[in-house]
Amino acid sequence: MEIGTKVQVRRIRDRVAGDVADKLGKIGTIKGYKMTDGSGVGALVEFDDQSKTWFFADELKEI
Repeated sequence: MEIGTKVQVRRIRDRVAGDVADKLGKIGTIKGYKMTDGSGVGALVEFDDQSKTWFFADELKEI
């Protein structure tokens, strides 16, 4: 997935705070990348409400 790609949050792997859990099913745009704990790269997603959070690639679906 590249920067600027529209994505939908299709699942969340781990337990997360309520504000992040509320993003399930929402559509956003990839704005950048984040190194995770050394085992991969996450995508930084910005939503219509200007909030941003990161997700693993397998948690997102390109639309």
